[in-house]
Amino acid sequence: MNPRRHFLKKGALATLSLPFLSFDNSRNWSLENLRGMPSKGEDYWRLVRRHFPLKEGQTYFNNGTMGPTPGYVLETMIRHMMYWNTEAATIDYKEGSGPELLSGYFPYEELRKRLAAIIHADFREVSITQNATMGMNFVGMGLDLQRGDELLNTNQEHGGGFAAWQLLARRKGCIYKQATLPEPANDPSEVVDAIFREVTPKTRVIAIPHMVSGYGTILPVQEICAEARRRNIFTVLDGAQCVGHVPVNVARIGCDAYYSSLHKWFLAPPGSGLLYISNRVADRIWSTLASYQWDNQEDHGFRLMQYGTGNPAQIAGYAAAVDFYETIGEAAWLDRIRELGQYLRSGLKTLPNVRIHSSTNEEMAAGITTYSVAGYTGPDLQRTLWERERLQPRSVGEQMVRHSVHIYNSKAEIDKTLEVIESLT
Repeated sequence: MNPRRHFLKKGALATLSLPFLSFDNSRNWSLENLRGMPSKGEDYWRLVRRHFPLKEGQTYFNNGTMGPTPGYVLETMIRHMMYWNTEAATIDYKEGSGPELLSGYFPYEELRKRLAAIIHADFREVSITQNATMGMNFVGMGLDLQRGDELLNTNQEHGGGFAAWQLLARRKGCIYKQATLPEPANDPSEVVDAIFREVTPKTRVIAIPHMVSGYGTILPVQEICAEARRRNIFTVLDGAQCVGHVPVNVARIGCDAYYSSLHKWFLAPPGSGLLYISNRVADRIWSTLASYQWDNQEDHGFRLMQYGTGNPAQIAGYAAAVDFYETIGEAAWLDRIRELGQYLRSGLKTLPNVRIHSSTNEEMAAGITTYSVAGYTGPDLQRTLWERERLQPRSVGEQMVRHSVHIYNSKAEIDKTLEVIESLT
């Protein structure tokens, strides 16, 4: 066995033997009660809910901003931090414990292989980053762009989805443009037309969301990337809202680069990001951060994650989040989110005082629904839902509320939401 892997395995087993290292000793955060259990029916999802240390009597509907961390993941991180600090004097860096001490210098091939399997990539195409914004900047700052090159975003970008391109336009004299997407977007062909209406022979980069953060609209990215490739345009997808939310198959999509924040729908700890750059274009991306392996041409994913000393407990938690995801199973996980999202939208459609701003084409929607209620601002509606039933979505803009549903939510909680809104007539 590889000495480093042996040490990591030995250290992980040691952490599990320390009984006092739990943030809540009254709870058993083991995943054993989920293994092999049929993932159908409300009883199963009530069991899943008990794997989160969320307060009873309060409902969290803001997963599109930050996902709550499962107890199993939190406990893994806490045990890791306590073990490596308690045993500091017995740890021999030279015997392979470096990844557990420093994190930011090492390839983490096992974790990258597991993440690569989730998005259908070669692990050498995958970098571990801190978040989507970091991934976007690694791509943007790494491209050789020239004065006059055109960079295309949309008018529905998250703030972290356009900043690097605006910076590059100002610094390098590129031309920054935005395509205006329909709202709500219910016809994929309208989205494709809106994008390519802004494309010219000078367009070098199309950087768009896979899912629009504000509305939860799933864009027809496979069609857009196919047409962009025919025109020799580099494609970058903002998947901050996607991994752990909808199926992501970068090989099928055909994008050149894809980045995501897994602290959202994947429920990994904050600081868990992912960057994919296709092997066919990886040698076109310069390293933004440089350390020992900045010019590694055999493993471009590793080359682009040279960020120096990081938090090794966060990496342990990241791997534990993959455990949690795999235990429930991708199909059950994603289907449940879609089921709850559709349940909410179906209920909202029956209410005359509601306008849905998200897509109502279920092929373009999943767990995010953005809507407004006549006579209420977004902040007023958020406050009313909290005061009446302790329901917490997120207000966006002046008039809208963005409602995210996930596997720890229930149809009963959605019913409470609908009852409150129905009373606001």
